[in-house]
Amino acid sequence: MIDRLTENRGLDSFDIRYVALILAILGIGVLSIYSVTQGQQGGIAPFYLKQLMWIGLGAAAFIVMWASDYHHLARFAYPAYAFILLMLLFVLFEGRTSKGAQRWIALGPLSFQPSEFAKLILVLVLAHYYSKAPRVGWLQRVILPGLLVLPGLLLILKQPDLGSGLSFVAVYAAMLLMVGVRSQALGFILLFGIMLFPFAWEGLWGSLHDYQRQRIMAFVDPDYDPGGKGYHALQSKIAIGSGELLGKGLYGGTQSQLKFLPEGHTDFVFAVFAEEWGFLGVLVLLTLFIGLIWLSLEIASKAKDQLGALLAVGIVAMLCFCVVVNIGMTAGMFPIVGIPLPLVSYGGSATIMTMAALGLLLNVKRKRLSLFY
Repeated sequence: MIDRLTENRGLDSFDIRYVALILAILGIGVLSIYSVTQGQQGGIAPFYLKQLMWIGLGAAAFIVMWASDYHHLARFAYPAYAFILLMLLFVLFEGRTSKGAQRWIALGPLSFQPSEFAKLILVLVLAHYYSKAPRVGWLQRVILPGLLVLPGLLLILKQPDLGSGLSFVAVYAAMLLMVGVRSQALGFILLFGIMLFPFAWEGLWGSLHDYQRQRIMAFVDPDYDPGGKGYHALQSKIAIGSGELLGKGLYGGTQSQLKFLPEGHTDFVFAVFAEEWGFLGVLVLLTLFIGLIWLSLEIASKAKDQLGALLAVGIVAMLCFCVVVNIGMTAGMFPIVGIPLPLVSYGGSATIMTMAALGLLLNVKRKRLSLFY
């Protein structure tokens, strides 16, 4: 009886703050997309209307993940992973290509990116694996989950999608730290990694496309090809800097409105926002993200079972990695690897997946009381 009452209770103040932060970040994203794409038609509808449609689908995914029992969802982790691997394999041969990358499956006038959904499924797989039984020793704690990660990682890197591939590694590393690695073992991993780095770098460098190598070269040397592969990063830094303290206002940005900054509604939407709203606007956006991550960490710290805690940690790691790397690459601190800013950048797959992940996080919090009783 108590379980039913606690499971069916309405939203509390925590949930309202959590949802309000998500809606505020989504609102900033739609406003920035509307500003930078005004007058452009994104296929069947303007970009901002399509983004609102993705948010509507994301809200449905959020509610489904919030209302479902995450223990039941985890039972389908392996079949879901097998299915997403088949979809990634399909992308490799029949996927839609755009700007040198073959990442999408076309569905009529629309398309979706399986690698985005693969991130959330990987969190489910690793959380389910580590929570099923005590995993001790190198083989069970490091090697076997690493082998689970490997096929998805290789298929994503083959597209190529370096950003999603690095997200896979970040989720795996966060899960590994969560379950605990002895300091001696951690030292051995670091030493082994340093020894293998030249060989791994040679293999990774050889697998990259020419445009990806040139982006890294442009990051290492800002004067390398400023009118070519270094153009995105250079224009992005100019846009952020030109916003100064208060910004140029809505529609006031020159780099974004005059289209000097390419991809302003997707990977470089942060630069568009910074140019229009300035340093103070950036502070507000960062505060919203920090608030959302803080509440997410609170859910992880108070989860009442290992599965819930692992799920929460995996999702927080994925969210933090995307936010830090996106803002870092638009500000010129990291090379451009093609990661959207969660809840802000235009894109159906990333928006729906992120909202589903946040719904799953709230599910962990909602189940806390029922598990307690």
